[in-house]
Amino acid sequence: MLYYLSPRKLRSYTIAVASYVFYGWWRPDFVGLMLLSTVVDYTCGSGVKRKQQEGKTGRSFLILSLVTNLGLLAYFKYANFGIDTLNNMLLSADMETVGWTRVVLPVGISFYTFQTISYTVDIYMKRSKPVRAFRDMMCYVSMFPQLIAGPIVRYESVAEQLHSRTHSLAKFYRGVLFFQCGFAKKLLIADVLAPLADQAFSLPELAIADAWIGVSAYAMQIYFDFSGYSDMAIGLGLMMGFSFPVNFNSPYRATSITDFWRRWHISLSSFLRDYLYFPLGGNRRGELRTYFNLVVTMLLGGLWHGAAWTYICWGAYQGFWLVVERLFGKKSIYHRAPRILRIAITFVLVLFGWVFFRATDLEAALSYCGNMIGIRAGLEGGLLQLRPIFACGGSAAVVLIWLTPTSQKLVRRAHPAYVLTLQFLFILALMHLHFESHVPFLYYQF
Repeated sequence: MLYYLSPRKLRSYTIAVASYVFYGWWRPDFVGLMLLSTVVDYTCGSGVKRKQQEGKTGRSFLILSLVTNLGLLAYFKYANFGIDTLNNMLLSADMETVGWTRVVLPVGISFYTFQTISYTVDIYMKRSKPVRAFRDMMCYVSMFPQLIAGPIVRYESVAEQLHSRTHSLAKFYRGVLFFQCGFAKKLLIADVLAPLADQAFSLPELAIADAWIGVSAYAMQIYFDFSGYSDMAIGLGLMMGFSFPVNFNSPYRATSITDFWRRWHISLSSFLRDYLYFPLGGNRRGELRTYFNLVVTMLLGGLWHGAAWTYICWGAYQGFWLVVERLFGKKSIYHRAPRILRIAITFVLVLFGWVFFRATDLEAALSYCGNMIGIRAGLEGGLLQLRPIFACGGSAAVVLIWLTPTSQKLVRRAHPAYVLTLQFLFILALMHLHFESHVPFLYYQF
């Protein structure tokens, strides 16, 4: 409401101020950290442009931006992990450990840091021009719909929208439908299946069936939780005239891990491709270098998600399969197999990857994988406490994942039957929310 009541020239300020209030509600001091990144990259972007107009590259300003942003990210996200790893090494060598006051991770720092980096890099690469006013830079970095958990909005994709964007009832209506769709995904599927996944990953031993049920529940939970947030962010953006990029495209219908990464968390995978994989050389420097670049990119992608060895192993696992698929090529026997079989195999590979993503440590991850392949085959099923609501949530997840169009297609068509069904589900989700005291999004921790 405040956005539309504000004069057109002040609407970016309205978004920025509202976003600062939203972001600082938990820790007001972290607003200063985000503002620091904003000022640094606003200055660096202007400096790059000025140097280029003088016939120079402006590389020093680019380096300043990268060092500042990556330095802040490294300290707040990885300092605890680094000290803990060092202390474990010192303990094993019977040496004195390092004293350390643990660092609190600012929510969303991984997302807005990548956005500020993209601003300076896009100007350096001459893909975009600097913002016309500082208020637009504040709006871009702090925009509350996708500030906490994405999608990662690259500067070049919204550069013109920051200065001038269109508003219409049709766009607002689509935004409402997107928001309702994401809200229902989160509350009625992700949160319903979360207790089942938590059960499975809290038990030290599971029968084969229980292990597969548990990791499948987590796969559904993380997908509908994150895609639900992305839909809500896209919807809120549309209500304010912004068109954010699609972040998911039916990833569990992928026919390979390569295809999976074209469909899952698209804003991150495309960022890593364009700002890391390609600068490393991509596939232009021979096969061995290509394999190296793929693994490094996925390792850093895993580390981006969290400071733990489980995330590093998850990234290595993804990189391994990307290399294997590229090594055998598109003419392999696998690619001649029926599509439904390739989808099933890919989904199984993704599930094993999710074990490392969800487990508390490497030992727990390996133990869970052992449960899945039957190393403890003597165990009987029934350890999980299954409830009818889990079957309802799982059935809905299966239908939406493999049998219905994407939310983007459904919202675009806006068929009356779909709209009416969505209103019912939205009301049901509101009722569910009323009885829940705490429903955080999974990607808040990243």
